Amino acid sequence: MAKDKLFLIKPGFTNPNRPGGVFVCPACNQVEGLLAASPELAANIDVERVAFPRPRPDVVALLGEDNQSLPALIFADNPPADAREHNGVRFISDTTRILALLAERHGFPQLH
Repeated sequence: MAKDKLFLIKPGFTNPNRPGGVFVCPACNQVEGLLAASPELAANIDVERVAFPRPRPDVVALLGEDNQSLPALIFADNPPADAREHNGVRFISDTTRILALLAERHGFPQLH
């Protein structure tokens, strides 16, 4: 059976528009924290960390040019009714919703 796929931006990137710093994506970092808290559950998801600069070829290949904002959770099967769609690929890119779905679908701790 295929796994749900989670795209995140690799932490520790530089931004040419903000020289002199090393950054993390705040939204992706929330998801990273949940993955780190439950590594045994994280193994049940295909997690791909991509570089910060756009275009993000792996993301574009699945979700299209207009859907490169991350994080993004792509569903292997049984997508929720509120999932967006691009060429038959169903996904969610709202961080709060991703965290809730990781709890619902994969048993991660819920945010309180």
